[in-house]
Amino acid sequence: MASIKVKFKPSTVEDHEGTIFYQILHERKQRQLFSDYHVFPTEWDETRSMVTTTHNSERKSFILSIRERIRWDVERLNKIIRKLDNDGLAYTVDDVIDEFNRHVNEYSLFNYMESHIIKLKQNGKIRTAETYISTLNSFKKFRKDEDIMLDCLNSEIMEAYEAWHQQRGVAPNTISFYTRILRAAYNRAVEDDIIENRNPFRHVYTGVDKTVKRALPLSAIKKIKALDLSLIPELDFARDMFMMSFMLRGMSFIDMAYLRKTDLANGYVTYRRRKTGQQLIIEWTKEMQVLLDKYPENSSDYLLPIIRNKGANDRSTYRNVGYNINHNLKRVAEKAGINISLTLYVARHSWASVAKAKGIPLSVISEGMGHDSEATTQIYLASLDTSVVDKANSIILKSL
Repeated sequence: MASIKVKFKPSTVEDHEGTIFYQILHERKQRQLFSDYHVFPTEWDETRSMVTTTHNSERKSFILSIRERIRWDVERLNKIIRKLDNDGLAYTVDDVIDEFNRHVNEYSLFNYMESHIIKLKQNGKIRTAETYISTLNSFKKFRKDEDIMLDCLNSEIMEAYEAWHQQRGVAPNTISFYTRILRAAYNRAVEDDIIENRNPFRHVYTGVDKTVKRALPLSAIKKIKALDLSLIPELDFARDMFMMSFMLRGMSFIDMAYLRKTDLANGYVTYRRRKTGQQLIIEWTKEMQVLLDKYPENSSDYLLPIIRNKGANDRSTYRNVGYNINHNLKRVAEKAGINISLTLYVARHSWASVAKAKGIPLSVISEGMGHDSEATTQIYLASLDTSVVDKANSIILKSL
């Protein structure tokens, strides 16, 4: 079995930092694996083969950080050696170093998530890839672009990441979103036997708080519908897409954007939610058709006037149009005298809220919105009236 010793090589320049390296011995052969860690000779304890510091040292936190990294490196080298021994095949010192370098290149958090993002895109899971990109960018900002090995993630780092967000005023659900994505990547590495589970997320919040209600009452929806915006086309369009989302049982904007003309047949819209894959069927009402008739038919294959041009970059167009709509909805809210940050997502919350106010049971609302469970719907709703009401959406639209 190979052995490892932590060594220090002083600089050839006086009063300069030297370099920490690992001496690996196996079958009477020796190799040196140099690290990126540099300390002064006074910070190296030759007797104990470790970096050292004093209580009052200005570099104390830096030295302690290096000490921890050395410990992780040695653990990783020992794990590699154990695996090579267990395989029962002959190996050399160079094999140990090659495997260590491969781990560093492939199994750092940044590299591992970036490779997973590529796979997600190749599998057509663009939205999931975007959530991983957003999380990775957030964590890179926290780390100041300093990568970290997957097996070096620990509860202290994750608690510091959570605190970093909190100090910046980030909402708990947003922090939890990032943390859950990191946890998913970490768990995948555990499942693939790349790392051992150190439970780094055990002290950080990974739940979902009930969101502050962003729903409008029916009276406010009526005000938005009644606005004369004919002289301001961009606001008129934003309002129409808000109303279309509401009428389509709070359909999410991404599902609206990707509705195809072929999805509308025999008086019903049939589609699958892009988020969950669940199939939903919605009656196409005259109110929806009147709104759609305001706009010329698309040259694209899509039903609604969101991705209008054939051959356009669908994903880019959807995102840009959504951004513009949400921006213009703020002005729509002002004109309607509504004191709320109006977005397309408010339409989804509002449909659920109005449905509840009409006495429609949670199970019906949940099915209407395409939620995986009633627990998800309860995030939207504070309480439940258990009256049974049939044809939920029809009742709501008749109230407009």
